[in-house]
Amino acid sequence: MTDAFICTIGDELLIGQVVDTNSARIAQALGQAGVTISGRSAVGDDSKAIENAITAALKAHSIVITTGGLGPTKDDITKAVLARISHSSRYVEHQGQWERVQQILHGRGLDILPENRAQALVPENMEVIVNQLGTAPIMIYRSPEGSTLYALPGVPHEAVGALPSIIEDIRAHYPLQSILHRNIMVYGLAESALSKLIEPWETALDADMHLAYLPNPLTGVRLRLSMYNLDSEADARSRMEEKIASLKEILGERVYADEDSTLEESVGKVLKKAGKTLSAAESCTGGEIAHLITSVPGASEWFLGSVTSYAVSVKEGVLGVPHSIIENHGVVSSEVAIAMAQGVRRLTGSDFAVATTGLAGPSGDGVNPVGTVWIGVAGPGGNESVSYVYKNDRARNIERFSASALNFLRLFILKELSH
Repeated sequence: MTDAFICTIGDELLIGQVVDTNSARIAQALGQAGVTISGRSAVGDDSKAIENAITAALKAHSIVITTGGLGPTKDDITKAVLARISHSSRYVEHQGQWERVQQILHGRGLDILPENRAQALVPENMEVIVNQLGTAPIMIYRSPEGSTLYALPGVPHEAVGALPSIIEDIRAHYPLQSILHRNIMVYGLAESALSKLIEPWETALDADMHLAYLPNPLTGVRLRLSMYNLDSEADARSRMEEKIASLKEILGERVYADEDSTLEESVGKVLKKAGKTLSAAESCTGGEIAHLITSVPGASEWFLGSVTSYAVSVKEGVLGVPHSIIENHGVVSSEVAIAMAQGVRRLTGSDFAVATTGLAGPSGDGVNPVGTVWIGVAGPGGNESVSYVYKNDRARNIERFSASALNFLRLFILKELSH
């Protein structure tokens, strides 16, 4: 079995000043390639601790991947540790990385300092993959015992950008198990309720199939069905697709994608295929829905814009919500949510619109519970609304409100387009 250990380096990770996203991205890429992740750790900026962690990992695992500590400042001490581990007595300048350093700095209009040139120096017993996205080289050490160390920069986009080259090198030097994954994205059921609903289906899975539940407040529950060490990929894929088809029959419209996706991507695909457009009016979500939508590449083809109508004056003056509706029903109400959706649809000329009004917390309005949201949607065939109450903190409530709004919108659009 080819396994890997991931070690992230830096005091900022240990004290929580920076969130470690590198480990997750590396683990995902390696897992998809057929490498088993055996463990991971974080080490501070201490030479001895770094050396001990890497040395122990190289003895216990086929592959060790480190990130961090390769920059030009004094706290970047990983390279010196790598020189000791690789038994290198000197550093050599890697011409390809030196040329890339010059290109990057000149492109930014910066002077080249001695510290910048030093980044192209690597321990003599380490191989180099030129880092096309940054100045610190990607370094490889192949130990006499057969394990391999890959040292990546800590900057997330540089570390992630190095992964295709790393995986290519791993494939060239190690046997990898064949893996098949299929993802089903589900929204509208808590993990426990989902598990109970599909329990008979899950119990009947073939012995070589493995199901994982991966919940997320913004995307619902991702069900991942996996098969490992395949004798025949064609047979495995056929059996898996049969299981997925029967699962989708059970879950119906709760399934919004049969691949790793998001609600906003799902909404976009439906609108793009139908040639329809969308707008949003947000109060309690504060622009989060628009942010999620515009994070989708190509969203400009179907998303016209949004109004963050936080104040009553904006709801009335910009969206045209009648004062009498607010006076009679309150800001957090079905009537206001629908009027907001109608208003932004009228304002932008979109085919569909979604709106939110509610109480994200921590304070309330004395009428509705904290965590209440009303979602309104409007389209050519009419309007609908729905209310939810979530008992989380403010940030999590906003996430829940936004995801619920996108899912309610998705179902509304599907129903409208089916007529």
